[in-house]
Amino acid sequence: MTKIITIIALFVASLVSAQGQFEQGMGKALQTWNQGKPADAVAQLERIASVEKTNWLPNYYIALINITQAFGEQDKTKMLSLIEAAQKAQDVCNDLAMDNPEVLVMQSMIHTASIVYDPMTNGQKLSGDVLYILNKAYKIAPENPRVVFQKASFEIGMAQYFGQDTKPMCAQIEKAIELFATFKPETALHPSWGLERAQAEFEKCK
Repeated sequence: MTKIITIIALFVASLVSAQGQFEQGMGKALQTWNQGKPADAVAQLERIASVEKTNWLPNYYIALINITQAFGEQDKTKMLSLIEAAQKAQDVCNDLAMDNPEVLVMQSMIHTASIVYDPMTNGQKLSGDVLYILNKAYKIAPENPRVVFQKASFEIGMAQYFGQDTKPMCAQIEKAIELFATFKPETALHPSWGLERAQAEFEKCK
């Protein structure tokens, strides 16, 4: 009996240790990104992802880092490379958590970056997919601020393109800002970004 209890205790201890190592590794990688070293952060996250094969978070952040860079990249060749790297990580997330609203938002962002990269080719091809994905995410998590913001932000772009009124979407962005105040991520490592982007977008509405 004592032996069994010891084995169970060791097993639990190993689980706690593994969880601690995962959290520490993820925290270090995200800190590296915040320090302005995205390539190093991605390398750290890729090492974590190679071990944590059933956890979507490492690949989610790989996709987020790459797609954030892609939106700010002027060099078309580099931009395409970043989009492709983001989609590669996203494919893993899609397999692990296809109906997770955070994962859906990330896929919509990658498609949006593809539209920005080549609007003539990808605009008509991907706009419908983006709206479908965001509407799906909204049905699952209408109180998730990133879902509300990303949906409104994309719809503003569409409305501006077609010369339509953007006030309803601006109201949704304002709602997203309010939701950020009360939204609680599942853990400290789950997505919590977006407030500053929403505030900046809302300023354009004024």
